[in-house]
Amino acid sequence: MELFNILKVTLEEGMMYAVLALGVYITFSILDFPDLSVDGTVPLGAVLTGVMILSGVNPWICCVVSFAAGAVAGSITGLLNVKLKIRPLLCGILVMTALLSINLVIMMAGTDGMSIASFFNGETIFNTAPASVIPQYIGSYQLRAVILLIVLVLLFKIVMDLYLKTKSGLLLRAAGNNQQYVKMLGKDPGMMKILGLAIGNGFAALAGSLIAQQKGSADLQMGTGMVVIGLASVIIGTSLFRKVRFMKDTTKVIIGAVIYKACLSVALALGLPTEYLKLLMAVLFTVALVAGRLMNKKRGAEIAED
Repeated sequence: MELFNILKVTLEEGMMYAVLALGVYITFSILDFPDLSVDGTVPLGAVLTGVMILSGVNPWICCVVSFAAGAVAGSITGLLNVKLKIRPLLCGILVMTALLSINLVIMMAGTDGMSIASFFNGETIFNTAPASVIPQYIGSYQLRAVILLIVLVLLFKIVMDLYLKTKSGLLLRAAGNNQQYVKMLGKDPGMMKILGLAIGNGFAALAGSLIAQQKGSADLQMGTGMVVIGLASVIIGTSLFRKVRFMKDTTKVIIGAVIYKACLSVALALGLPTEYLKLLMAVLFTVALVAGRLMNKKRGAEIAED
């Protein structure tokens, strides 16, 4: 029973982290852009969702609005870098800082001055159509949320894979690897960078919306450490499955998010105090970074020998 509950929680939260990781994959792996604005766009999606659900807005529309709001925030990050020539790291910090105030204003305006938006009995994507066609219980276990999240993540992955095969997606890849090549094609690599940051932060805000709806509440602290979770998921997935050629990078990232969450779940199950959870997150991220670097060195040595 306990093992099954750990697996259920791991899959459920791992799938939500996977949505975030897909967005970070765009900015970090494809664009090579260290985007810290994620820590602001995740709570942006959560706060917008909480306020809108309290106002009676359809929860699926909340997801769309959250994605759009995150995309706007990501675009601003891109504009700061492309048009004002501000360093990528500083762009993310500036947008994240600005979102602290914006999120607070939205929360205070939508909850009559409260610091948390609670909607435990409200409509969410987990208890309304089309999710309502999924049985709430399978056997004696509540698995509707897990099934719905898996379906959504697979859908997002397929859409992203299809997009990356389009002309725009190929240009996005090129903008991260070789901006001069994009210029030779008569395209603006700066605009592609802005588009990539918009997509990445859109997914981050969407992840915030899903997390809020799963918890039944939204607060301003939900973004703390999200950039670490996203980066660790990407690095773990792409490093562990680097040699698995048949697996797409988006699949690796999703599995990486589940593995990351599994590590946290196992640690808590073994009795790790919750106050050490952030420390464990930092340790896991450090291990993922070091492992990724060592695997890159090993791969480089193998190529040199060949």
